[in-house]
Amino acid sequence: MKLSSSSFADGQKIPEDFAFGIYDASYHVSLGKNLNPHFGWTDVPEGARSFALICLDPDAPSKGDDVNQENRSVPANLPRVDFYHWVLVDLPASLREIAVGEFSNEVTPRGKAGPTAPHGARRGTNDYTGWFANDNDMRGEYFGYDGPCPPWNDELVHRYVFTLYALDVERLPIEGHFNGAAALAVMEGHILAQASLTGTYSLNPKLL
Repeated sequence: MKLSSSSFADGQKIPEDFAFGIYDASYHVSLGKNLNPHFGWTDVPEGARSFALICLDPDAPSKGDDVNQENRSVPANLPRVDFYHWVLVDLPASLREIAVGEFSNEVTPRGKAGPTAPHGARRGTNDYTGWFANDNDMRGEYFGYDGPCPPWNDELVHRYVFTLYALDVERLPIEGHFNGAAALAVMEGHILAQASLTGTYSLNPKLL
């Protein structure tokens, strides 16, 4: 299976239009357009009955002590953990393309609704749900796609890995609200093929 995008090239920088946060010289970061990127796929395996699309950042800081703190930085050698940005399952087997902005076209304070999504798909919660848990203005359940917004003082350029999975089930056997780790766990044994694209992003002016 092959995954492609007209929004960014594999291994290259993700444009600001697809980011939750963009660089701001006065305030470090401001809200972006938060459009979901375009994706298309070919060479689908026989027997595929649905698709799932997951985006994760494997470079999220494992400790938040220095995150977005003035006169401090998040060291590049700090251990990193996964941060899920998009959890989308039950895309129909007939689908071969997702358009720009089809699943997200703005930043939605307190999160987009879910789990229902276009094409009869379902969206899980992304990790902004936990990130904003203590923010009175932003906390809520963040379903679907919310793009990059790495710490503006991180010394490491973050990677964003978009992976499409072809599954042998029409509906993923998971109910209620679910996150990326839960969806991946349920997918085990149902994956016929997968393909990935990786984009990069930073809000650190030293790395732009």
